Amino acid sequence: MNNVLNSVNFPIFKASEIKLIEQQILNFQNPPNLMERAGLAAAELARELLQNNSSVLILAGPGNNGGDALVAARHLKSWWFNVTVIFTGTMENLPPDAAQALLSWQAAGGNLSSEIRPDAHWDLIIDGLFGIGLARDLSGRHLEWIKQVNQMKRPVLALDIPSGLDSDTGQPFRAAIRATHTLTFIAYKPGLFTAYGPDYCGKIHLATLDIPTTQLPSAKGHLLALQEVAAALKPRPLNSHKGMLGSVGILGGAKSMTGAALLAGRAALKCGAGRVYVGMLDNEVPALDALQPELMLRAPEHLFDEENLSCMVVGPGLGQSDTALNWLHKAIATDLPLILDADALNLIAAHADIADQLKSRKAANILTPHPAEAGRLLGCSNHEIQQDRIGSAQVISSRFNSMVVLKGAGSICALPNDHWFINPTGNPGLSSAGMGD
Repeated sequence: MNNVLNSVNFPIFKASEIKLIEQQILNFQNPPNLMERAGLAAAELARELLQNNSSVLILAGPGNNGGDALVAARHLKSWWFNVTVIFTGTMENLPPDAAQALLSWQAAGGNLSSEIRPDAHWDLIIDGLFGIGLARDLSGRHLEWIKQVNQMKRPVLALDIPSGLDSDTGQPFRAAIRATHTLTFIAYKPGLFTAYGPDYCGKIHLATLDIPTTQLPSAKGHLLALQEVAAALKPRPLNSHKGMLGSVGILGGAKSMTGAALLAGRAALKCGAGRVYVGMLDNEVPALDALQPELMLRAPEHLFDEENLSCMVVGPGLGQSDTALNWLHKAIATDLPLILDADALNLIAAHADIADQLKSRKAANILTPHPAEAGRLLGCSNHEIQQDRIGSAQVISSRFNSMVVLKGAGSICALPNDHWFINPTGNPGLSSAGMGD
């Protein structure tokens, strides 16, 4: 069993892809019993979480997720835990493996309940109501049970995905279980890491069910791991100088927004750039940045005179004036790799000629929109972007022939070749002006 913090290059699959993987596994000559493996993995993690406590409430739903929960219940009972099972389905409507799990639970002496007693106390709740196949808003008793569990303020272990959470998008279906731990099976799902997923999933664990990654299909999505980022940053030779470490140009800082350009410049220095030039649109360019005097402040026209730039960042504090539009045109006309943010994105969204100019560039482009800017680029609302963050980032990447970082909880990094990554790092402290939104 793996913890997400130790993941290296783990693939991420959407629900439809996981179902195909499961079907392929069932077509093996001697297929493994995935439900038995999942239930045992859940029981083992539950035993670890319970420590010296003994009582468990298990919510078993009407499908295979409920079957996983029933297998876990059987193992926990055999280990002498006090197990209460709430079952919401009917035997005749259960899938075959889940029906067998129910029969095995009953054969082991297990009982079924149909309601959560409000006066009872449990040390751990296992959520096996609904898995990755849920695609509708919850209602009736399921909705009430989820609200009841969330009000209990007890540790909750969700199986595969918290019930009520869309495993592809991280959006809740009206309501969702707020888990303290989520044990997901076979491979990671995108909804665990983006949008509301991190708020509902708690600590994420992966049980591969002994299916090696070599038997999984090639994935277009991956979790961006710290080790991969660190590997891209090559050690500096001891005999180095600033000219070897790249030079960054930053274009922005219109009147009353100079701070944005300065913050971007400081960040570039802290990331290791050898030299950073900041082209300020504000005519009253300060002589220096008192907090980071290494920054070289320029008028925009002088920024373009620098011959040693490695890349250019356009947008922090740029504004949307005609002057800003002209400088953006000039930046896109260069053969430098570009990072386009903030008002650069707003100008691209508002001017089709700039969008066309961007699409035809040969050099690399990286667009870094927050959801509202992404909505402007696609002509839709912030809400529509958040309903499918991965799909939105992929469309922007394809439409503008650019790499895209769609910011937010679980930032989506999409490439023009249809591959994408989720960055699981960051924290709510970044929800502040100047911090990348």
